[in-house]
Amino acid sequence: TPRNSKITNASTCSDTRLMEALRVWRASFNLLGFAASRAAAASAGRAHRFHIRCCSPAAAATTKPPQDRRRRSASSSSTSDRDSIRAIRLKKVEELRGKGYEPYAYKWDRTHTTKELQERYTHLENGEVCTEASVSIAGRIVARRAFGKLVFMTIRDDSGTIQLYCEKDSLTEEQFEQLKAFIDVGDILGASGSIKKTEKGELSVYVSFFEILTKSLLPLPDKYHGLTDVDKRYRQRYIDMIANPEVADVFRTRAKVVSEIRKTMESFGFIEVETPVLQGEAGGAEARPFITHHNSLQRDLYLRIATELHLKRMLVGGLEKVYEIGRIFRNEGISTRHNPEFTTIEMYEAYSDYESMMNLAEEIVTRCAMATTGKLKIDYQGTEISLERPWRRETMHRLVEEATGVDFNSFGDVESAKNAAKGLLGFKTESSENTSLQACSSVGHVLNEVFETVVESTLVQPTFVLDYPVEISPLAKPHRRYAGLTERFELFVCGREIGNAFSELTDPIDQV
Repeated sequence: TPRNSKITNASTCSDTRLMEALRVWRASFNLLGFAASRAAAASAGRAHRFHIRCCSPAAAATTKPPQDRRRRSASSSSTSDRDSIRAIRLKKVEELRGKGYEPYAYKWDRTHTTKELQERYTHLENGEVCTEASVSIAGRIVARRAFGKLVFMTIRDDSGTIQLYCEKDSLTEEQFEQLKAFIDVGDILGASGSIKKTEKGELSVYVSFFEILTKSLLPLPDKYHGLTDVDKRYRQRYIDMIANPEVADVFRTRAKVVSEIRKTMESFGFIEVETPVLQGEAGGAEARPFITHHNSLQRDLYLRIATELHLKRMLVGGLEKVYEIGRIFRNEGISTRHNPEFTTIEMYEAYSDYESMMNLAEEIVTRCAMATTGKLKIDYQGTEISLERPWRRETMHRLVEEATGVDFNSFGDVESAKNAAKGLLGFKTESSENTSLQACSSVGHVLNEVFETVVESTLVQPTFVLDYPVEISPLAKPHRRYAGLTERFELFVCGREIGNAFSELTDPIDQV
């Protein structure tokens, strides 16, 4: 029997005071430099609004600026500021080239990363200079402070940050003037010199030579406020990583997880395959596909909504253990838990069932935890999660009965189950939840509705939920001992489903 798994937020009565308030508002809006995207976000109901109440309705009607005018004012001001900065920096690029310097270098040979320097020279005493050290680093300037004959800059690379200590006496006069006149926060710089720890204990590169590697034309996000626009953070990840360096750790951790998954699957004899992303027919799941057109074939094709069907064909062809880590595309809603484009791992193994797949799921997750954190007890948003095996395994019926005191096996018809669920969930007649409940066509659907509403969020520690009703488990094999159930499980951690697996239905008549 093949098995399958998917490990898948003063009022004023004076016109004069009113106008003064509006002037202050406009000034503060320009000072904040709201971007055009913020103005666009306001149209979706997330605008920051400034309300003024006036005892004279007529005065208010004639002096209060329309909402769209305020948006245009903030947007144009921000765009104007960025255009001005870009124009200034473009002029610097021209001047550098006029002096014979190329502001977009081809290469820079570096000897260390910032992290390596921080670790290697942490023993230096305050004020000590390691003159015998000759180092070369490169990175983006994220802070800059000039004091007469001394300039301090903070440079950041992939591994961390370090200070550049730039003294006039250690540089040529031309380089020091270039440092003061042409380098801005956001530029990528290469610097070489010795190592020094300042009197205040800041490890620094004592710069004797530097070169502009990439001249930035636009400023970085504000140093103190950072990048806080959630929409912009998700749409422009590269800016998010510059403004919030810790975000890059998520990408590093993810890379380790994917690598460890591959190592684990290979150790169990699985073969990784790639199946078509463009398909003639969308199948393997219940979802709305993205549609594209193939010009040469003169036909519409679909971005896959699952890797399932093609992986099953690999088993038909004779491979016994296959898996794919692949992108899935579903043309549906967007939320913090659902994205139209996401990655899954889906695997199939012949001559096995869902019991052994639970063991494999435990193995994959625990190995990934050890590879990324070095331990099996981890903190997630303030909650300790224990990944030590074995994990809890419990049926859906039993979990619902524990939470509600109701045994849904006792209901012989769907209406009795719905009435019991209404009493448990306390739905109002006109609520959307009640509408969803009324749409349930079987006791199994009602059971699942209660489970998702009452139980799911409580499954914080790793829990395998077993033996789902047959009505909500297409293509899962009927349970070998209990009628009306299937040999299917879902894995929950922190109240979220992270995996779904079952003994695969192999009876072609039953599949039809």
